[in-house]
Amino acid sequence: MTTAEPPLFPTTDAELHGTIAATTWRPRGWGYRAALLVCGAGTLLLAFCVSYTVARGIGVWGNHIPVAWAFGIINFVWWIGIGHAGTFISAILYLFEQPWRASINRFAEAMTLFAVLQAAMFPVLHLGRPWFGYWLFPYPSTLQVWPQVKSALPWDAAAISTYGTVSLLFWYLGLLPDLAAIRDSAPQLWRRRVYGLFALGWRGDERAWLHYRRAYLLLAGLATPLVLSVHSIVSSDFAIGLTPGWHSLIFPPYFVAGAIYSGFAMVLTLLIPVRRLFAMERLITLRHLENCAKLLLTTGLMVSYGYLIEYFLAWYLGEEAERYQFFVARPTGPNSTLWYLMLLGNVLAPQLFWFRRVRTSVWALFALSLLINVGMWSERFVIIVLSLQREFMVSVWRTYQPTWVDLSIFGGTLCFFLLLFLLFLRAVPFVAASELKELRRELAHDAKGHGHG
Repeated sequence: MTTAEPPLFPTTDAELHGTIAATTWRPRGWGYRAALLVCGAGTLLLAFCVSYTVARGIGVWGNHIPVAWAFGIINFVWWIGIGHAGTFISAILYLFEQPWRASINRFAEAMTLFAVLQAAMFPVLHLGRPWFGYWLFPYPSTLQVWPQVKSALPWDAAAISTYGTVSLLFWYLGLLPDLAAIRDSAPQLWRRRVYGLFALGWRGDERAWLHYRRAYLLLAGLATPLVLSVHSIVSSDFAIGLTPGWHSLIFPPYFVAGAIYSGFAMVLTLLIPVRRLFAMERLITLRHLENCAKLLLTTGLMVSYGYLIEYFLAWYLGEEAERYQFFVARPTGPNSTLWYLMLLGNVLAPQLFWFRRVRTSVWALFALSLLINVGMWSERFVIIVLSLQREFMVSVWRTYQPTWVDLSIFGGTLCFFLLLFLLFLRAVPFVAASELKELRRELAHDAKGHGHG
């Protein structure tokens, strides 16, 4: 259904701040506690399965020859892709001075941090001997055991650590003014002390705002290239291989578009319920949701174009293994259901965003965002598993099936992600009050100027 859009902002700065700050200490109902309990139980299952994997080895996964990469790398690529929307909203839209980002940027930034944390887990586990994971970094080794720069694993380690560090700094810097505002208005003494500690002595004078804006602009400039570089590096994990379906120069831009696509889908999946539960319709309006839908349409078309080019190149180059992979193995081979889910979620679903009625329907946006998330996970399954289980040598073809450990780790990361997200909603304001106040004043000044004119 389509609902009427409420006024954009509360009438005063005090009302705006009160609306946002109250979410950090307002008592939570039984639904929040139940979700926290379920996500906590799933996180404990994740801890158990990770410990079990470390103790027994990755033989407890469904990996085999030739499918040596499976859920571990699928989930890594999916989670790191979800984290791209936060940096895109925060950094790129900030540099392009898009005012609508102010209502959802902190929400997306937190989602980025929690998604990168899930993603970082999988390459370490996939090493087989995760206690040697520090070998991936250029530490001062007296044994002169250095990272193999020809391997994709050190590239992933550098990309994830850089991306996570810049995203954390960017998110925390943006929090400082709002942490200080909560420090000054929190009803309990202990809350004022805790928020005062994390506010780093922020007083909001002219000098502080000058340095804040310079630092924020600098971090935005640093974060913007990461949107392109991080998932390009991840795509190189596959592009440097000769496996049919992998060896393609289109992978870097195609993976970047897919990452932003899945990231915005996850933003909508989480934003829509939170917007309703916290009654934030006046701050996160239908215009914000519609803009996210437009970006989903744009990136979805890019992803569809990437699929088209893949199939064209497989036909045009005439390589027998490539043709078999794209035109026979994926549509008709084992696990082909995921191929059809990929097309449904990533090619057909975004076409509905051409219609404004769909873009402004909360229920349609939520359903389509879920479908897109499923489609993007299926795409990573198709690229990795379906390519490996039908390589060059027919004699080694085998069908892949995940084990209970694979499924539990994936489900556990979803629960851990949601647990962190629920705690984030409780601990800090998930809407940037300071940016919205500034934006409200700018809009009021512009309206006043037009009125005089």
